[in-house]
Amino acid sequence: MTEDLVIVAGSKAYEHIRKNGLSPEDIRLVLGASGAAKWLVLYGLDTAIFSTWFRNRKEPLPLWGTSIGAWKFAAAARKDPVRAFDALKHAYIHQYYSGRVTPARVTRESKRIMKAFLDPTRMDEILNHSFLRIAIGTVRCRYLLASRHRGLQVLGIAAGAVLNRISRQFQRLVLERVVFHHSRLDPQTVDFSGFPTRFVPLGSHNFQSALTASGAIPYVMEGVSNIAGAPEGMYRDGGILDYHPAATLSSQENGLILYPHFYPWIIPGWFDKTNLARRVTGPVTDRMILVAPSDKFVSRLPFGRIPDRKDFIRFKGNDAARVRAWEKAADMSRGLGDLFLEAAQTGRIQKMVRPLAELSVI
Repeated sequence: MTEDLVIVAGSKAYEHIRKNGLSPEDIRLVLGASGAAKWLVLYGLDTAIFSTWFRNRKEPLPLWGTSIGAWKFAAAARKDPVRAFDALKHAYIHQYYSGRVTPARVTRESKRIMKAFLDPTRMDEILNHSFLRIAIGTVRCRYLLASRHRGLQVLGIAAGAVLNRISRQFQRLVLERVVFHHSRLDPQTVDFSGFPTRFVPLGSHNFQSALTASGAIPYVMEGVSNIAGAPEGMYRDGGILDYHPAATLSSQENGLILYPHFYPWIIPGWFDKTNLARRVTGPVTDRMILVAPSDKFVSRLPFGRIPDRKDFIRFKGNDAARVRAWEKAADMSRGLGDLFLEAAQTGRIQKMVRPLAELSVI
């Protein structure tokens, strides 16, 4: 059912695939988007890509993700990615909340999930991986968003939304992009232009704090303050600024960018979710390949949609129904992984690929 998988590519990537197909060695960067429970629809695709397609790779491969995108890359860089992805999926699905849900409770659940797939005693597997070089996207907050008080955070979110509506560039007034990166990853490999970016090397002393911060949604979770090796301040979800990270490789780097994604388009920031005019197009996407579930596939998922964080509200008091739906979506996603492997290995991808511009038009 090849129609279950959508593969779209920017101009240069499209030309390459149409002429040569796609091999693991063609990829020089993998991107991972924020999206919380949406990741469940990519679980099978990510597992296939990192456990099978990249299995024999030798060349270094940078991974840049925010929120769940960073969490899944931490799982991918474990010695046994299949087991790590399974543990992340199971722990994420089996979150349960009753009564008043506070940031402290959500933070405790997040730490439980992290512990389930990221054994702190095995951190060296990620930091010393033979070729994967992880980069974790966060933001260092200023003013109201830096507050621990939920009410002030709400005001900070409102202010950020207003600033963003005027211009996305105004986000730099309240947010600073901070990328925690593998010590053997040269940040200059990736073009992070567009916003001032601070780079902090990762180590066992700050890995878990950086990963926690990458998914610390304002108002929903507690932020992480004063991460070791980084400037003092309050760190929160990198998806606020880079909801669907959109970066290209530096001009000195050859190769393509792989983007396993929920959608065949890119929304740059958290505040841009309802602003179709902000979809990412142009040169930054030239070397990108987005691999996503098709509308037809999504229509067969439970309730005809991709799981999301609002399901905790929709299924309040009926966790069993939520768990069944999420388990089913994750199980169905295995087929997407099989389709991608078959398409890439047989060359069928040359006929499947479509120009990204076709699906980025508003």
